[in-house]
Amino acid sequence: MSHFLSKDAIVARPGFNRWMVPPAALAVHLCIGQAYAFSVFNGPLTKVIGVTESAPDDWKLTTLGWIFSLAIVFLGLSAAFGGKWLEKVGPRVTMLLAAACFGGGFLVSAVGVATHQIWLLYLGYGVLGGIGLGLGYVSPVSTLIKWFPDRRGLATGLAIMGFGGGAMIGAPLSVFLMNHFSTPGSVGITETFVVMGVLYFISMTLGALTIRIPREGWLPEGWTPPPAKNKLITRNHVHIDQAMKTPQFYLLWLALCLNVTAGIGVLGQASVMIQEMFRDSVNAAAAAGFVGLLSLFNMGGRLFWSSASDYLGRKNTYFVFFAVGAVLYACVPTMGHMGNVGLFVVLYALIISMYGGGFSTIPAYLADIFGTKFVGGIHGRLLTAWATAGVLGPVLVNYIREYQIDQGVAKGDAYTVTMYIMAGLLVVGFFCNLGVRAVDERHHMLGDGDKDGAARQSPSATLQPAGAR
Repeated sequence: MSHFLSKDAIVARPGFNRWMVPPAALAVHLCIGQAYAFSVFNGPLTKVIGVTESAPDDWKLTTLGWIFSLAIVFLGLSAAFGGKWLEKVGPRVTMLLAAACFGGGFLVSAVGVATHQIWLLYLGYGVLGGIGLGLGYVSPVSTLIKWFPDRRGLATGLAIMGFGGGAMIGAPLSVFLMNHFSTPGSVGITETFVVMGVLYFISMTLGALTIRIPREGWLPEGWTPPPAKNKLITRNHVHIDQAMKTPQFYLLWLALCLNVTAGIGVLGQASVMIQEMFRDSVNAAAAAGFVGLLSLFNMGGRLFWSSASDYLGRKNTYFVFFAVGAVLYACVPTMGHMGNVGLFVVLYALIISMYGGGFSTIPAYLADIFGTKFVGGIHGRLLTAWATAGVLGPVLVNYIREYQIDQGVAKGDAYTVTMYIMAGLLVVGFFCNLGVRAVDERHHMLGDGDKDGAARQSPSATLQPAGAR
């Protein structure tokens, strides 16, 4: 069993088709992407006791909101701490643990619903599920980058697209199962959680069993690394701990955090915003269709922008996110004042596509800057930016909106200041991205013989270029 789980056991044999790896990654990301659809449980969870309407002892939405928040926080924490472990043990073990945590989180939550103990939902979906989200998110990414050195953006886009599209499977599946299991005395959530936990565990386990890593020094047949024309694309490697000592890590952390803060803030209020800004022409059903359209652009943007970055370059792609994104955010209030629903939808769709594109492009950006050897661990630590943005974005949008309304501003106009602030955040992100340079040579690893992965270990060695020994 220990050999089966070892990193050596999943080294691909000669002739292995690398296109077998993206489906294994998708088997995981399509499952954990269910997190974007967790809100479909909020309404029924407020009626576990009352069934048809909320009873006095039922949970309130404010209480339930912490489930998703905890999941995102533990996603960031587990990715940060588990990323380094991932590079040591390999993706199979990490993906299996992710399957156990994510699937098991549903089962613990099912017990919490059955016994009406909210702390079990916090522990189940929030803590265990969040750990499964984080480990499952980073596990396939570094593997895909190593299999596709010629198309890093495409590779990461294929996997992370699945995370964006997971809600398109998770939402209707959840509704179908709750309707199937509901009775006059139950909303059917307990049984739904059990079924989904088992299904997701099986799918993620299949992905873990089929994942393979390339042998050391493998390159695609007929492909050789191009001449180093772009100084940002290194052929060296930076250890995880050493990456934390570089300004590039923190500039990219801020770039991701600011892009996600702006996007996740408006994404969470999309349905309410379009109804309040166009109250005479957009009803709840149309708003739901609008949210569904945004999901498609969130998913499609992850593949499109990351693939485009293979040609534009990662830094230039992020320049597009920040420069064009700032203009789009600033134009949204104008579309509301003009009453132009069509242009509002187009602007919003482009904004969300770049929000998704930021997630899928960043792993390839990290591989360009820090090399591929420890990119999974570095990516995991950078995802703490997502956990931070997951709190900042909604807080900014919700509290500024509430303050505006309390000051007598009409609901339809309460988003104007917010959108300008989000545009300002992207301007700051533009300059963070502008400051990204190639990593100083003193941070490069000594070579393959350097087993502990440290950078130059003596004071004199830190001043020498990578090949000077």
